[in-house]
Amino acid sequence: MKPTATPGPSTSDPTLTFWGAAGGVTGSMHLIETGNHKILLDCGLHQGRREEARQRNGHFPFHAHQIDAVIVSHAHIDHCGNLPTLIRQGFDGPIYCTPPTRDLLRVMLADSAKIQEEDAAHINIARNYAEPWVQPLYTVHDVEKVFTRLVSVPYGREADVTKTVRFRFIEAGHVLGSAMVHATIAAPDRDRTLTFSGDMGRRGLPILKPTGAVPPADVLVCESTYGNRLHRSFAETVTKLYAAIRDTVERGGKVLVPAFSLGRTQLIIHVLQQGLREGKIPKMPVYVDSPLASEVAEVYRAHPNSLSAEIAQALREGHGLLGGDGVTYVRDFEESTLLATRSGPAVIIASSGMCDAGRIQQHLKQLVDDPRCSIILVSFQAPGTVGRKLMEPKPTVRFQGRDWNKWIEVVHLDGFSGHADKNDFTAYLKGLAGQVGKVRLIHGEREQADALADTLRGLGFDDVAVPVPGDRVTIG
Repeated sequence: MKPTATPGPSTSDPTLTFWGAAGGVTGSMHLIETGNHKILLDCGLHQGRREEARQRNGHFPFHAHQIDAVIVSHAHIDHCGNLPTLIRQGFDGPIYCTPPTRDLLRVMLADSAKIQEEDAAHINIARNYAEPWVQPLYTVHDVEKVFTRLVSVPYGREADVTKTVRFRFIEAGHVLGSAMVHATIAAPDRDRTLTFSGDMGRRGLPILKPTGAVPPADVLVCESTYGNRLHRSFAETVTKLYAAIRDTVERGGKVLVPAFSLGRTQLIIHVLQQGLREGKIPKMPVYVDSPLASEVAEVYRAHPNSLSAEIAQALREGHGLLGGDGVTYVRDFEESTLLATRSGPAVIIASSGMCDAGRIQQHLKQLVDDPRCSIILVSFQAPGTVGRKLMEPKPTVRFQGRDWNKWIEVVHLDGFSGHADKNDFTAYLKGLAGQVGKVRLIHGEREQADALADTLRGLGFDDVAVPVPGDRVTIG
């Protein structure tokens, strides 16, 4: 993707250019330009078809060495996963993030590098090592360079990026360490302001502190992932989860729960522990089969101030997300391979959340044709993934190069999302009508973004638009 020349703003006006997660939900990346300075908001991996993703992730629409700094909203890979490539191509400035995100980046990026290296190896094997060999997008060595650039900034504290740009983080409530960014840019006439929502959490979910107040600004850049959708009630979703587990136990089967290691896994663990304590599900072992989730849990323990009072107290007492209370983390691969063959009911939580890779496939291979068992899908299942194929009304499912009899019960629960929905956006934003100059909606498919744009116009926001990659807005 080449930079586009967008006519309009004066060279003296600060601007924001949308380069990723504009018209889609992946690869978050937006460029602030003011004077001679360039500051990147997020540097996420574009996730999609393999070759397209490799091309987009390997080529930035600007020169990496010209970027002065990066401000990262949170540690999900679609918001931070291309930082090693940026450094590999010449960036040598600071990377600002919250303290929990700093620690999570060490975990998440190391895991991403491992995936990049394995993916390149698999492609080379499939091509019979034909030259030129496919190189990984980045390696563990590249990730280590990211760690030397990290600068943690606590929530609410102003930090100077340049002599003319300062910012502060506000709690976003999406995952541990997630933040909105409120930036102030000094200009000859007056200060200009920009609020970037990052990913916003739902109201009323446990574990994290609630989403903070969205600051007014000249430009508000807001996610729109579920801008035209209402999530199912969290309480109703939990009730359905417990019912599915009880039904499976009565049949003498095991429950598989594919879940992403950061965010969704911690929420499911919390709900299961609550169900065990209250007798809403039978006593049985719960295995979290994920070395990555184990490392993420350690980061949670290190940052109790970013958690709700209830969860922080449980961690201080040695309970909760770090194991115990019926939950066992499994790191060893040999032990992992035996979980599905152990006698008696159990719940096995493993990644990936869409069943496309990871340890969940090993368990699925062993249990997919067992009608006593169930697989409970607790995340969105993208088209083409194994998870989406499991939801289709077909007697077989194809993965790992073959067709499998699909006799396992498939349950899809879509009420565990950590993203704000239409009602959440309305609650967060309605009070800002008249206090925001321009609204730009990103990180959403076009239908969702357009619908949220209509909602905001109905609330009194005058200038609302949905940018595409390369679009630029004047800050002011």
